[in-house]
Amino acid sequence: MPCEQYLKPPSAFLYVGVPTTTGEDLRPHGTQPYPLDPARLDPGTVTIRVAYSSVNYKDALAATGAGKIIRRFPCVGGIDLSGVVIESADPRFKAGDPVIATSFDIGVAHHGGYAEIARVPGDWVVPLPDGLSLHDAMALGTAGFTAALAVVRMEENRLRPANGPVIVSGATGGVGSLAVDILARRGYHVVALTGKESEADYLRGLGAAEVMLRGDLDLTKIRPLNNARWAGAVDNLGGDVLAWIASTMAQGGTIASIGLAASMSLNTTVAPFILRGVSLLGIDSGYIGEPYRQDVWRRLASDLRPPHLAAMSRRIGFAELPATFAEYIAGRAKGRVVVEIGGE
Repeated sequence: MPCEQYLKPPSAFLYVGVPTTTGEDLRPHGTQPYPLDPARLDPGTVTIRVAYSSVNYKDALAATGAGKIIRRFPCVGGIDLSGVVIESADPRFKAGDPVIATSFDIGVAHHGGYAEIARVPGDWVVPLPDGLSLHDAMALGTAGFTAALAVVRMEENRLRPANGPVIVSGATGGVGSLAVDILARRGYHVVALTGKESEADYLRGLGAAEVMLRGDLDLTKIRPLNNARWAGAVDNLGGDVLAWIASTMAQGGTIASIGLAASMSLNTTVAPFILRGVSLLGIDSGYIGEPYRQDVWRRLASDLRPPHLAAMSRRIGFAELPATFAEYIAGRAKGRVVVEIGGE
């Protein structure tokens, strides 16, 4: 079935850094809507009518040029998408299948979810798990997958609620909010670390037992080992906050490093790792393959499903993307944002 029949005039891509007709190169500043030509879809074996996408910090960095994320110009943004298969040359999928595609090169080097039609390699596609709607899959998106993968990896490393408290930095962001929610559901004593005092009630509503303010930390005096406090940690920030977390981990503690919102640098010592047996786990939600990818998505529809997903999510239209990107760059974003593309 030709994909052209799924287009609603005027169909639109959200391109990142598209040269104008005068030859002016907008890279890396602009987001420009362009008519969708199915011939311009990227190579792939699965063609999807996009129902929803989402907004992640990575999307905002790409669209605004605040980060050197885009590896090809022009590129349709949106690192997440959910929808229904139109055509498939991959025997694992057929027309009519509801599916999810997130991460890999989507939205940074391969046209992404901010379009009515997407074509991607079959290995990037996951069947929509039973019990999860296309909308809720994008309320989760890469953020939910990352948070859940962090929990899975830490528990593989023998983290359990009885071991002690778990701290989550960047707790009001998409990944942080979902991590707090998932961990609290599983019975952990969650300490939410945030720079936003005004969001303390929001974090407690997600299940945080305690809220710590980042401004109360003296990050200029981080010793190799500070008082041991945390059995586990989910870090969204990197930099000095991650160094402080490492120095305050309990014996045998586990850190899941999932982001670099504050810094890519890590100025620490080996002391936490060789004297306290701390494990630092890198959470690669972008390129991790099977069996993790499908298993984590199945668990997000069951035992790892965040109970407050609806409360922490909001839906926007395509035209609201630029303003939403600005919120993310300014540090004002909270929870998750679902972008309605074609709907269900």
